[in-house]
Amino acid sequence: MQEYTKLVDRVRGSLLGGAIGDALGWPIEFYELDAIREFHGPDGVTDFLPGRVSDAPQQITDDTQMTLFTAEGLLRLAPGTDPAPALQRAYLRWLRTQRQDDPDPVPDGWLSSRPFLYARRSPGNACMSGLNRQQEQYCEPHQLGVPGPVNPDSKGCGTVVRSAPFGLARLGPDVAFAMAARCAQLTHGHPTGYLSAGIFAALIDRVVAGIPLRDAVQQSIAQITGGPGAEETVAALQRAVGTAEEGEATADRVEQVGAGWIAEECLAIAVYCALIADRTADPRAALLLSVNHSGDSDSTGAVAGNLIGAAHGLSALPLDMAGRVEGRDELVQVADDLILAFHVGDRSHLPARYPLDAPVH
Repeated sequence: MQEYTKLVDRVRGSLLGGAIGDALGWPIEFYELDAIREFHGPDGVTDFLPGRVSDAPQQITDDTQMTLFTAEGLLRLAPGTDPAPALQRAYLRWLRTQRQDDPDPVPDGWLSSRPFLYARRSPGNACMSGLNRQQEQYCEPHQLGVPGPVNPDSKGCGTVVRSAPFGLARLGPDVAFAMAARCAQLTHGHPTGYLSAGIFAALIDRVVAGIPLRDAVQQSIAQITGGPGAEETVAALQRAVGTAEEGEATADRVEQVGAGWIAEECLAIAVYCALIADRTADPRAALLLSVNHSGDSDSTGAVAGNLIGAAHGLSALPLDMAGRVEGRDELVQVADDLILAFHVGDRSHLPARYPLDAPVH
């Protein structure tokens, strides 16, 4: 029972942590660090920023939206079928939320019925263009290590931000890696872009399984070292580890790791901030660290939050923030559904929310 309680805490923590980081970073996504400090003080953002409506939930972005649809794609995956077409259909359901103001009268599944998801908040260009192409015709992912068929030069962070659920589904690090990397090719074809997504999923898998974070990071680096196309991802992860060992955590050190607009830098910033949280036992400060920089603050916050939450659990996150984030109840429900489906093996509860996504012939 203790192990199950810890599992629930980590899976919920990963999804809620990602949403917290996303919501913290979203209002400052396009601001330089000097401007953030000018507007919000020398420490930058120290809490959720006030919204237009005082009692409204703190807004998430496409990063958390797509993470939810990744989980939905896995939960609707018919046993024994290729995950990539199922995830393509899940992401096309997300694409519909970016084109409509409200759900359809008869939504395609429970997640598509949630009104809060019908908000367009700076979705990534490669995600949008890639899914527009996938809507025209499904593009089969290529073997790992070579450019994929869609946006072959793109390695934007849109691959990493949506991939945590592959690591939450008890697939094992090898399968989580391969599945996340393959499905990342639905929108981003650059090997660094999709391999960064794959190794992030493998890292989440290891951490949720109870492997200490530092060991999990080293095992994940070893997993792809020497693999085709993995040089940039390995170098970024090594830079994150080395920077975390240099001393006090600062925004300047975050920016030494990267800006987060591209996949390997977004992953590296998340790893850096998670290692700081591991060393200081202060997840809140690490979440704030992950967004107070001149780069892609909501994406780095989301990925860092996924990893910090997986490592420390929901119980260690700032609960005042978890209680105020948009989609809180849905995130908890999806986390619990992932646990029951993939960790417990009980799928009897799924059909009402997640009808099996039968392949189109």
